[in-house]
Amino acid sequence: MRNELLRGELGKTGVPVTRMALGCYSMSNAYGQRSDTESVQVIQRAIDQGINVIDTADFYGWGHNEQLVASALRGRRSEVLLSSKFGYVPAENVAFGVCGEPAHVRKACEASLKRLGTDYLDLYFQHRLDPKVPVEDTVGAMGELVKEGKVRHLGLCEISESTLRRASAVHPIAAVQAEYSLWTRDLEERMLEVYDELGVTLMAFSPLARGMLSGKIRSLDQLAPNDVRLKYPRFSPENFPKNVALVDRLGEVAQELRCSSSQLALAWLFERNPRMMAICGCDTLDFLDENLGALQLPLDEATVRQIDEMFAPGQIHGDRYHASMMQMLDR
Repeated sequence: MRNELLRGELGKTGVPVTRMALGCYSMSNAYGQRSDTESVQVIQRAIDQGINVIDTADFYGWGHNEQLVASALRGRRSEVLLSSKFGYVPAENVAFGVCGEPAHVRKACEASLKRLGTDYLDLYFQHRLDPKVPVEDTVGAMGELVKEGKVRHLGLCEISESTLRRASAVHPIAAVQAEYSLWTRDLEERMLEVYDELGVTLMAFSPLARGMLSGKIRSLDQLAPNDVRLKYPRFSPENFPKNVALVDRLGEVAQELRCSSSQLALAWLFERNPRMMAICGCDTLDFLDENLGALQLPLDEATVRQIDEMFAPGQIHGDRYHASMMQMLDR
């Protein structure tokens, strides 16, 4: 599997990265109860298979995820690029708030390093832009961590072109994490060109639309009561059946190609943007193996065009986040 995973470099850093990163968000009960034991096994098998980017955040389980990753990486830290994020903070009367204050940047980083049991992070991201703090101030503080050797490279999440350009003027930005998949294609309007122009690696999160593009979620009853997806409009009782119907069409194409819907959705993403890295979140060994299979699935132009048209903008029902989270996006 290692040859299929190799691709290029992280931004303009010269650091080799794989086409697929392992996202660890779902391992901390965001999608219902999960097994820490199997999650550790998933991380370790991903490394065995050649994946060299492991992505976590202080927000995932409010520290639980970083501690879980640390336990999986004991004795193997040097084999991976470790990526974490800061920016979300507990808040009164709402699920969470955002903070980009320079003092918080340092405090959050030091706490993440302690939980992860490491002296440095290969990648450190601002999880969401703080509208009260100029991005120059936040990125400036992140840059100080680079000077001190606590962080190797910087990244931002879900930011606009203007914000990315302002941030890049303060310190090189190696990567941007943004949602990109068959059912979230906003980046195609402009941002893919911007990333290429600036030499920034796109790390696409939710490439399988939070599991929807797998075709395995047939009913909302399959989701645990505390599953965060139940809060998202695309999973509402009104929109969910319409979105399932569209995913079923993808499944028909996958059946013809003798692959899974997940593999087809990921293969489409790799064909559309060969310089991109997909953050594939999974918490079971079966899902990991299935995702890796996408790297061995070639698609011809006709199939790519067919899927493009099937999932053209406007076909998905509902916003990707609820209203309060949509307001956190930098657009």
